[in-house]
Amino acid sequence: MPQARQVVLHVEQEPFLVARSLAASYSKGYVIRTHTHPWHQLLYASSGAMTVSAEQSCHGVHWMIPPGKAVLIPAGFRHSIRMWGTVEMRSLYFPPAVEVAPECRVISVTPLLKELVLRVIEMAALDSRDAAHARLMAVLLDEIHTAPVTPLMVPLPADPRAKAIAQHVLASPSGAETLDELSRQSGAGRRTLERLYRDETGLSFGMWRQKVRMLDSVRLLAEGKSVTDAALDCGYVSVSAFIAAFKRTFGCTPGQLDV
Repeated sequence: MPQARQVVLHVEQEPFLVARSLAASYSKGYVIRTHTHPWHQLLYASSGAMTVSAEQSCHGVHWMIPPGKAVLIPAGFRHSIRMWGTVEMRSLYFPPAVEVAPECRVISVTPLLKELVLRVIEMAALDSRDAAHARLMAVLLDEIHTAPVTPLMVPLPADPRAKAIAQHVLASPSGAETLDELSRQSGAGRRTLERLYRDETGLSFGMWRQKVRMLDSVRLLAEGKSVTDAALDCGYVSVSAFIAAFKRTFGCTPGQLDV
């Protein structure tokens, strides 16, 4: 059986590269601090789960990325990444001239897209002057553009008071504090916070916190916890209520989510 051809990159190839790749392993809890890339990034974990926080427009956005999903991050977007479990990260990078995505979004990685990503990882990069590379790049972009988009994202408010509460909830999604209790910590009234969340995230605070809990349950499921344990850890006393909330949020039950 022939071995995959390994591309040796040279400086003179740089203007002709239409994709580059990176394979890396990270331990649980590792954090890649806020940074940017001059190229678009397709960020995929073949094992483990990640949370990705990015600045989008004037607000922040927070994603949970379980196995089987990937996030597209356009060039120049500031973002940070936190690892859950041992993460086998596989990333592809595309020059700004390549149309990948106008904004960050999470996609489902189809079996074909997964194999294409792994193939480019093996090859290190794709050179537009090579006809075989150009054909592979065309199929890769087709798969990226047609991949189903998944709602594993929660918007963050821009107002400093509301954002401080958001960061508190993200750090402890199962916390039982009421909005009245949280408002006393922030220095803003309950009504002010409710208005800020509706105006800046499109969700009431209650719906926003429920989505945060749902995203955290995706992490728990990706780490191998049972549906019952995920429900309890997210603050639900009823597994059936958790499953119903999960289905309202993601359009499928926890058992149907590909983690």
